[in-house]
Amino acid sequence: MKVFDNTTKKIFLASWVSINQAETSQHKVTQLNRSISKPYWDILRPLRQRVENIQVSDRQLAHRLCKLIPSQCPFERDVKVFGKTLFHIPPMCKLNPLYDEVVGLRFRALCYLADECGEDVSQYC
Repeated sequence: MKVFDNTTKKIFLASWVSINQAETSQHKVTQLNRSISKPYWDILRPLRQRVENIQVSDRQLAHRLCKLIPSQCPFERDVKVFGKTLFHIPPMCKLNPLYDEVVGLRFRALCYLADECGEDVSQYC
């Protein structure tokens, strides 16, 4: 007995269709304009751009970055007493406002070492 014989051969995709599309499209445009017009000022933008603009083109710099930036959050822990877990401390690295940029910098350093220098980066994983 094959599973294919007992499964449906036709898949129907359903979608919502608006009868009066002119009114709906105008309503969506006004909602988009309201959300775009909100002023948003990011105080960390210069620092983020500075980290993003760091070019990894030196072997020693790449090694230092891979050693300094951990691959996993060092704060995540399970607190155990007598073999029983009392509580779990969640990873707090996501609270860092520059987390994505720093992890991206570490990734660029790993890629430079692996692709350009031809080194084995398994020691940093």
